Amino acid sequence: MSQTPLLDRISGPSDLTNLSDSDLSQLARELRLDVIEAVSRTGGHLGSSLGVVELTVGIHAVFDTPRDKLIWDVGHQCYPHKILTGRRSRMDTLRQKDGLSGFTKRSESDFDPFGAAHSSTSISAALGFTVGRDMGMPTGDAIAVIGDGSISAGMAYEALNNAGHEGRRLFVILNDNEMSIAPPTGAMSTYLSNLSRNSPFAPLHAIAEEVEAVLPKPVRDGARRAREMVTGVESKGTFFEELGFDYIGPIDGHDMGQVLSVLRAARTRATGPVLIHACTVKGKGYAPAEGSADKYHGVSRFDIETGTQTKSISNAPSYTSVFGTTLVNLAADDPTIVAVTAAMPGGTGLDKMKGLFPARVFDVGIAEQHGVTFAAGMAASGLKPFCAIYSTFLQRGYDQVVHDVALQGLPVRFAIDRAGLVGADGATHAGSFDIGFLAALPGMVVMAASDEAELAHMVTTAAAYNSGPIAFRYPRGNGRGVDMPEKGEVLEIGKGRMIQSGTDVALLSLGTHLDECEKAALVLEASGLSVSIADARFAKPLDMEMIRNLATNHTVLVTVEQGAIGGFGAMVLQAMSAEGLLDNGLKVRSMHLPDVFIDQAAPDEMYEAAGLNSDGIVQMVQRALELNINNIIDLKLGA
Repeated sequence: MSQTPLLDRISGPSDLTNLSDSDLSQLARELRLDVIEAVSRTGGHLGSSLGVVELTVGIHAVFDTPRDKLIWDVGHQCYPHKILTGRRSRMDTLRQKDGLSGFTKRSESDFDPFGAAHSSTSISAALGFTVGRDMGMPTGDAIAVIGDGSISAGMAYEALNNAGHEGRRLFVILNDNEMSIAPPTGAMSTYLSNLSRNSPFAPLHAIAEEVEAVLPKPVRDGARRAREMVTGVESKGTFFEELGFDYIGPIDGHDMGQVLSVLRAARTRATGPVLIHACTVKGKGYAPAEGSADKYHGVSRFDIETGTQTKSISNAPSYTSVFGTTLVNLAADDPTIVAVTAAMPGGTGLDKMKGLFPARVFDVGIAEQHGVTFAAGMAASGLKPFCAIYSTFLQRGYDQVVHDVALQGLPVRFAIDRAGLVGADGATHAGSFDIGFLAALPGMVVMAASDEAELAHMVTTAAAYNSGPIAFRYPRGNGRGVDMPEKGEVLEIGKGRMIQSGTDVALLSLGTHLDECEKAALVLEASGLSVSIADARFAKPLDMEMIRNLATNHTVLVTVEQGAIGGFGAMVLQAMSAEGLLDNGLKVRSMHLPDVFIDQAAPDEMYEAAGLNSDGIVQMVQRALELNINNIIDLKLGA
């Protein structure tokens, strides 16, 4: 008779407390397979989740969650955590409409005390929880799990410095998946296996020194790497110790015995902040992930046996690839063109340029603030920097965009990928706000591509523009399949284009919802209305000549954008008001994202939920005319 899998007996972390260490090791093996099985059906962040399986089991076995607050930096590695905290039966809904988020989310579970989905926030949040605990709030210990990439970002430095100064009991687990510990490390394993039996009064720094003393040389080198990870400077004590942390490590984050021993010892003895350095392998336990260059960081649905991913097929190029290809072609002719990315060379398409011109592409890591000011410095030197950052991440560098770029009028070119709603990553990654926050800045030019050919023109325009900062935004995914120009054209700044001319309704579009405007126009025209469609191209400066013509010659004017309230539509309304264009009975309506955060779904589903699609445009026109679409044709015929 086969034994019931351990995982089938786990309804929550409390069920781990009575398991033996060997049972917990078995549970980790089952959990890893369960994660692979689940993500194969839904897609998602596989590699990072597989890398923290043992850490997840160990933390939940040793600490008392949810009273103790477990905070995953970014949160994209939380799939094992979700399975162990009562959400296993819903993993088939991961990253889908009305399903589980791909990140931690406070509204989803008490076991998710903090959700961010942006990096380097966990230590700050954990310190906040420790202050709450020490001031009598009903919370226990706080544990932040942060990766080696995230801990190099400025906000993590600030939090480490503050936490060391506060001296409060706090646990930071550094998940280092850039270094592997060479097995077997017998002396360390023997020592660590007995660690939890040592005197509970043994100071943690003494334990840490003993750990390092028994490390084999390759692993001692890893300890040195931890010391130099943040500062780049060799030191007698670790950087973390100099900040006031007790440092333990490095340990093998896949050795359940080591993980449990160190966590137990730390929880028993810590009086102040502790940093545990755990070395892991991204994609651990799944050969296709371990062998992949990106370790299966983000995958679509895949075949478990082969690792082959199911990709959507489109004849149109992706917007990201159009940007990358156009920039490479421009850079080949102009040696002053350089590019900056914040840890996303592949995601932004800059890997193409990096392959051909490696000395002219700079990956600054997860450091958007530094990346923007770095680009500003290069612009001030006379270079032509393209700063390629997703819309949702550019928010993190906004102060630098304002003070270091716009205030000085420096010609930094901002390539804003993932503009609009992005689908499965949900609200945390939506590019909803960049139109408003960029267009508010004096001297900033803001463009939005309506298709892939327009994007090529805008990249070319940005390269030629030297009068100040300029930005162009474009969505995730594939283009519309339009004919691509051999070479991008330099657009006239602040000049839109008419797609078609009519006399009743004017649809003024900014961005790739131009195709939704065209679909809506067909429905309206079938009902007897005459429709103009205009592609604004520029949110700033506005094409006022085109807007005046639309306002003068139509009954209804509808602006359409893939951005939040306070963006393009607001700017059009304000400009029209200033010129008295709202005084002649014109009905003006603005269509934008609603004033809510929209949860994950397919992009089309998200825009439908937002009322921002062709059906929504038709309904907006109906309401503006105070007519039913069925009797519009009667009105036109004079019935």
